[in-house]
Amino acid sequence: MRISLGSDHRGVQIKARLIQALTERAFEIFDEGTFGDSSVDYPDFAEAVARRVSAGEADRGILICGTGIGMAITANKFLGVRAAPCYDEVMVEMSRRHNDVNVLCLPGDLIGERSIDDLVLRWLQTDFDGGRHANRLEKIDRIEKQNTSGPQRGPDDPIAGSTTKADSSVT
Repeated sequence: MRISLGSDHRGVQIKARLIQALTERAFEIFDEGTFGDSSVDYPDFAEAVARRVSAGEADRGILICGTGIGMAITANKFLGVRAAPCYDEVMVEMSRRHNDVNVLCLPGDLIGERSIDDLVLRWLQTDFDGGRHANRLEKIDRIEKQNTSGPQRGPDDPIAGSTTKADSSVT
C-alpha cells in the first residue's frame, strides 16, 4: 500500500514516528513535509497529500496538525478524497467501515496518551463494509461531481455573499 503523509509544524514529530513504523511494516511512503518545527501553513501539506491521493499516486493519506480539522477541510477540496479527523479507535474504524475514508487527519495536540501508531494501524487494516454504505458514497460522489463542474458564482451573485450597493454606502 502506498501512503502519503504530511504535517504542519505541530505534527512533524508524530509524522516522523509514523513513517518509521509504517516503513518497518513494508508500506511505501511519500513524505510531503514539513521537515522542521518552524511555523508553516497546514493547507500546503494537506494539498500535497490530497493531490497525490486524488491522482491515484497514493492509496491513502495521513495528515497531522493541531486538531486535524483544517487538514480535513483542505483535503476534501480534491475529487475522490474523503478525509476525516479522527481521535479514537471507534472513529478510525468507522471512518473506514462506513465512509471508506482515504485520508486520515490526526490531531497532534489532542490524542493524549493514546498510541497514534495503533490508531493508524487500525485505520489501515480496516476494510470498507460496502453494501448500503457504498450506495451512500455513490451519492456523495455524484454531489461532488455536480458541484465541482457546475457554474462558478460571481461577485454579483447574491448567494455568494456579495456586498449590495445599499451595503456599500454604509460608513
